[in-house]
Amino acid sequence: MNKTSLNLARGALLLLSVAALNAASPWSVRLRATYLETADKSDAFTALGINFAANAIAVNDKFIPEIDVDYAFTDAFSAELVLTIPQTQDVTLKGVGKLGTFKHLPPTLLGKYRFNAGGALRPYVGAGVNFTLIWADNLSVAGVPLNLENYSVGAAAQAGIDWKIDERWTFNADVKRAALRTDVSAGATKLTEARLDPRLYSAGVSYAF
Repeated sequence: MNKTSLNLARGALLLLSVAALNAASPWSVRLRATYLETADKSDAFTALGINFAANAIAVNDKFIPEIDVDYAFTDAFSAELVLTIPQTQDVTLKGVGKLGTFKHLPPTLLGKYRFNAGGALRPYVGAGVNFTLIWADNLSVAGVPLNLENYSVGAAAQAGIDWKIDERWTFNADVKRAALRTDVSAGATKLTEARLDPRLYSAGVSYAF
């Protein structure tokens, strides 16, 4: 190989290396602040000789941190894993007061479609499944322990918008809704079903690798 051919080969390898380094990665991560708002629906039930009306059980709303991992299959289609840290929630019963607390961890997997290819503003919609682990339920009424199911599986959906700041950073805001339901029992007796079905309002930034 003469000197000119060698230099051309080196130049081609250099260009390929630069292109590989600059190629867009399919991975990105989001860091968001999220407000969790529960629907607080439940069936009417009787306990301790008292008739409780529908929707008597309530779980507190709160801000939670959210960390998401996104993998883009194409410019329009991606999958997003929504994560947070374990959360502790307060439970109250109308006319009685606080029943206690429980912990939960609600990872959600969503498939997303983004509109407006190439634009700085990219609206999107998504749908998938929520799997919530429930544990450390420390609930009771008049000294009678109450129990929750240890997990919930349900549909989830989202709608939001990405606002591209530069090649790496994007501002994001969205709203999600997930089906989260659990039976509330005293011993082997089911009292009611708590339908929390939270809405999650989120805002934050994402970084593309």
